[in-house]
Amino acid sequence: MEQALSLARLALGQVSPNPAVGAVLVKDGEVVGQGYTQPPGSWHAEIGALNQAGENARGGVMYVTLEPCCHYGRTPPCSKAIIAAGVAEVHFAMIDPNPKVAGKGKAELESAGIRTYAGEREKEASELNEAYIKYITTGTPFVTAKFAMSLDGKIATGSGDSKWVTGEEARKYVHHLRYTADAIMAGANTILADDPQLTSRCCGGRGGSVRKQPLRVIVDGKGRTPPTARIFSQPGKTLLALGGSVKPGTKAAFTRVGAEIVELATGEDQVDLKGLLKLLGQREITSVLVEGGGILLGCLFDEGLVDKVVAFIAPIIIGGKEAKTAVAGKGVDKVADSIRLERVKMDKFGEDMMISGYVGGR
Repeated sequence: MEQALSLARLALGQVSPNPAVGAVLVKDGEVVGQGYTQPPGSWHAEIGALNQAGENARGGVMYVTLEPCCHYGRTPPCSKAIIAAGVAEVHFAMIDPNPKVAGKGKAELESAGIRTYAGEREKEASELNEAYIKYITTGTPFVTAKFAMSLDGKIATGSGDSKWVTGEEARKYVHHLRYTADAIMAGANTILADDPQLTSRCCGGRGGSVRKQPLRVIVDGKGRTPPTARIFSQPGKTLLALGGSVKPGTKAAFTRVGAEIVELATGEDQVDLKGLLKLLGQREITSVLVEGGGILLGCLFDEGLVDKVVAFIAPIIIGGKEAKTAVAGKGVDKVADSIRLERVKMDKFGEDMMISGYVGGR
């Protein structure tokens, strides 16, 4: 199963809205086939392993990170292919939460006389597909709040300078996070202050591919993003979520530089974030990486829309009462009411620490 999980990781960032799955076929103690999910419309992991194994699949044992599908989608059911190939035994890490599967694949295999075993390395498998699980069960994307700050909690100096709070190793890892996300979200203040590209520049040249770049989502209630911003000249697509007071001329300027516009106003200058996430889910966006700034992150936390936090902490002190903090918004009145993270992990990137965890109750 460890090998199957490693294969599944190769599919991350490539197969959304499908889950990233790995499969290994073993016969007489030897691996005879392996595969991982291909882009939508192509083979699932099980089919890749079966094709590689050929006749050696008969009587073999399959290890797969997710319950084999049993319904017709873009491709035929994997369960039927496994049965037709004569596989004797299937081990899968977790039940597929998709209502179209949800134990039905297991039942179909068992009715054909195939022994099934579920639950091996379930925790790792569910974490690997956390975005898929959230999306397939709620229809909305998995939201990760990412920020980099100094030891005293600042993301920029009082003058607005933020380059660079963290070191090169941490910044490289951020490109990996972008690579595995369907969309990258930022607020207008971040665009104005940093003029970021918000592209993934790693993993085999994905940065040069229009088709595989994450969707850039800019939350801009007042329409302050300049049409000359670098995000509009990068590979991939940009979506601007605007409030209700943006002038027609400003909208036309955004359209001319290739941006898509959606108006989702809760107030004259505010964007309906819940509505925005619902819209992204309808477009099969399963995961959103939010990269700031503090106002946007604060609003997302205030509305209970964040699922996971990835925070980089640099061993520097910025100070200054005017310096910006990572999370603004309303916050809480009492420490006892603070948002607490669960399943917390710590990693080191050069001199910087990364703390990640899941918002309690998610």
